[in-house]
Amino acid sequence: MDSDLAESVQALKTVFEKRLIPANFGTNDQGVVKALKQALDLPDRYVAFLQAADPLDVETVTPTERVRFIPVAELAGEQIGYGQGDGDNPRMNGWREGWIVVAQGMLGDPYFLDTTRMDAEGDCPVMTAMSGAELRPVLCGSTFASFVAILAAAMEVAEDFGDGGLIPDDEFIFREALGPKVRMIDQAALREGHWTS
Repeated sequence: MDSDLAESVQALKTVFEKRLIPANFGTNDQGVVKALKQALDLPDRYVAFLQAADPLDVETVTPTERVRFIPVAELAGEQIGYGQGDGDNPRMNGWREGWIVVAQGMLGDPYFLDTTRMDAEGDCPVMTAMSGAELRPVLCGSTFASFVAILAAAMEVAEDFGDGGLIPDDEFIFREALGPKVRMIDQAALREGHWTS
């Protein structure tokens, strides 16, 4: 992994440890990840993440969202019902070629790479859209590395909210506290408002 992604992944691992929330990252043989890269046309930076930090059981927890990363073993299968429909799972209406689901929210909303907008470093934006509705993609991270960094920041802010039930104002207070951290990581993602509104 390059330094930006390695720093983001380490921040995420550290906040899981600090909050005493179990998270299981693994590693993969280069051949396994290379085959998946070819099958799904994955970007290089995401491939490096899967090889060095396969999210075997990784779910972020905040007052507004849970985001579960999809591990290598499930990645190809998770594309069915989105971009690769089959007889039992039709393709999601409005889904585009080049979108790869890499995580899911607690209500099943996909977080996906938009590989049609690849940058020079082999990374691309991470988007989300409400499942079951007309797809209106929203930017969650200008790159996969910034997406991971934002999730780490959100987990860090969430530490102050405890593990109990939410009071009605908690979501607003959490989003307001998260805003400045997202601004420092990725101003474009802040403007889109997914994390703060």
